[in-house]
Amino acid sequence: MAKYDPLRDHLAAAPAGPVTMSFERIDALVGGLPRSARAYRPWWGNHGGAHVQAVAWLAAGRTVTAVDLATEQVTFSRRA
Repeated sequence: MAKYDPLRDHLAAAPAGPVTMSFERIDALVGGLPRSARAYRPWWGNHGGAHVQAVAWLAAGRTVTAVDLATEQVTFSRRA
């Protein structure tokens, strides 16, 4: 199992509406986020390929639509 597979599975099973998660909750799912996730908005970009974290949420049919680094919250929405 890849590190971000539990996040993918969680998002795939979530209801169709937006899902807002704390970084702490994602930490618990994936076994810890890197420091860059808390410091750099681009870490949450919707670019697959080299960004394994984005591959996970894109595979779940989601995109990141909001990130608040101050409150450590991220919102994933269904892809159109």
